[in-house]
Amino acid sequence: MTGILPAGTEYLARLRAQGLQEHARTFDLVLRIAQAVQAAGGRALLVGGCVRDMLLGRVPKDYDLEVYGLAPERLRKLARRFGTVSEVGVAFGILKLRSPEGVEIDLSLPRRDSKIGPGHRGFAVRTDPFMRVEDACRRRDFTINAMAADPITGELFDPFGGYRDLQARVLRVTDAERFGDDPLRVMRGLQFAARFGLTADAESKRVMRAMVPSLRELPKERFLDEWRKLLLQAPAPSVGLRLGMELGVFHALYPQFAALPETPQDPTWHPEGDVWTHTLLTVDQAAAIRDRDQLSDEAALVLLLAALCHDLGKPATTAVRDGRITSRGHEAAGVEPADRFLEQIGVDLRTREKVTRLVAEHTWPRRSYRAETERGERVRDGAIRRLAARLVPATIAELVLVAEADHAGRGFFRDAATGRLALPERFPAGEWLRARAAALDVLHGPPADVIRGQDLLALGLTPGPAFGAIIRAANRLRDEREFTREQILAHLAGVRDAEQALSRLEALLERGARQE
Repeated sequence: MTGILPAGTEYLARLRAQGLQEHARTFDLVLRIAQAVQAAGGRALLVGGCVRDMLLGRVPKDYDLEVYGLAPERLRKLARRFGTVSEVGVAFGILKLRSPEGVEIDLSLPRRDSKIGPGHRGFAVRTDPFMRVEDACRRRDFTINAMAADPITGELFDPFGGYRDLQARVLRVTDAERFGDDPLRVMRGLQFAARFGLTADAESKRVMRAMVPSLRELPKERFLDEWRKLLLQAPAPSVGLRLGMELGVFHALYPQFAALPETPQDPTWHPEGDVWTHTLLTVDQAAAIRDRDQLSDEAALVLLLAALCHDLGKPATTAVRDGRITSRGHEAAGVEPADRFLEQIGVDLRTREKVTRLVAEHTWPRRSYRAETERGERVRDGAIRRLAARLVPATIAELVLVAEADHAGRGFFRDAATGRLALPERFPAGEWLRARAAALDVLHGPPADVIRGQDLLALGLTPGPAFGAIIRAANRLRDEREFTREQILAHLAGVRDAEQALSRLEALLERGARQE
């Protein structure tokens, strides 16, 4: 097929005109390699995701070349003319080329993968540089990835209708028999559906659903990359999540999510319906915040995972009380199932700690704001400092984003005055908490100690284990009794040793508790 993609020189000129110099350098190397392969009697074709991205009008992150008509040793010698060649992937017919300028490109030979045993390593790989393009494309998971393109001429090879499916936004399995070689392709299908707004056809759903039990064969480390792509790259991750629930992925691997569609919510607060529907809306709102605030991948992953897991405690706590649906204590109840899910998909410990603390506190901004503005119950500075301390290693800034996504992910409300449906109003609770936390210097971390070891040394005290206890007691006086630093130091004036200092502060705390 011609006329769909531009010829290589034209595409290179476009990249340069758009100021994409790094991408232009990479494609220039692709073009020079393809021309050298052609001069040697072979043909180098762009394959996989880069072809898909070019057809979508996106600039590919990287370019992979599949080389036809050259024996492995000839390809190896040719590649060395352009830089250093690593054979780390040689068992799969892949050479990794790094140019002197640092540009990296994968060069591969056409191959057939044959399933010979269980698990993701149970494959036999046979390269064949003289294989037909159609046969080489057949091993790829979905038709949108089963295309090749000549970087010199722009000619598109599309033996399975991938371009048509891409235009129609259809996710279609390339070959049902070969699709079953790697169960992870089911998870890839979820993230492709979410990233590109695809709908799986009925036959592909059948094939993927049959593969779901085999996902249990795979080590958890293989799942995280697919989850990252789904949550970090999709404009609406709910598309992939909804497909995963339909295919039975959550029932098979992550049963803590399986009950969410059957868990109702109070329609006054959640007109969108069940907890799963709310979760999907919340995740999409988190994705919108991710893009609005241009979050780093690390920050975005924390936000999206917290949004996905924030109501996992509702199935265990939902009940009807006085004629209304409630889920008291669902925040704390959600910590264990959230942590279990994060461990299952291979999330690192620090991210797990952040996400679970955000899950535990995700309703704090709304509850505290309503207490202060609707019931006149003043939220003390100490309460906000203690919140910041409980959240570590997460922060109040991160909590505000999670709570905002939760607030916005509640569907349409009917306006009492007009009777019209409208989305939730802006999130004043977040603005309130952000301002309060910033004023206390705890927006991005825990509170500093109100007094330090230097202060105790200045009082003539001898350093020892009691210093830590004194500082903790001083912090409690600040946070619970609203003592200032100056007041605390005044009460410590004249103490003879650390034990007496600690005793004085503890007496102040006890006196305050009695007064309450």
